[in-house]
Amino acid sequence: MQAEPDATGGADATAPAGAGAPRSRRFPSVTRDTARPEGSGRAVPGAVSTPVRQWPMLAVLTATAAGLLSTAFGHPKFGCLVIGLALIAASVLRRVLPSVGMLAVRSRFTDMVTYGLLGVAITLLALVMEPKPWLEIPFLESAVRFTVR
Repeated sequence: MQAEPDATGGADATAPAGAGAPRSRRFPSVTRDTARPEGSGRAVPGAVSTPVRQWPMLAVLTATAAGLLSTAFGHPKFGCLVIGLALIAASVLRRVLPSVGMLAVRSRFTDMVTYGLLGVAITLLALVMEPKPWLEIPFLESAVRFTVR
């Protein structure tokens, strides 16, 4: 049985490869298997278990969970500081390591900027948090008084 040409003039994508007809570049109408997830196996080869391959993501998530627990147990300043530093560490890991597993969500530049800006913002908010802020910003009190009357 010979494969019928498709609309582009090539052979049908479901035709056997050894039939002598040129192969189509179109995606097959029926998927035979699934592709590996994009982040899988990037940090370490596939022979190693998943937690070891995904250590950058697990490290950031562990630090974030520790910050959330600290916040939940009544230490919001310290918890937010840990979360902010975890995001800054994610930005540094994304820049330094050639492959970071599932920590890579977008392009390298976008990930670095997103993690870095969020980390710096959360860290600064933790440092100026009341009562007894660890960082005094002179214009912040007048800005808050101006916006919240």
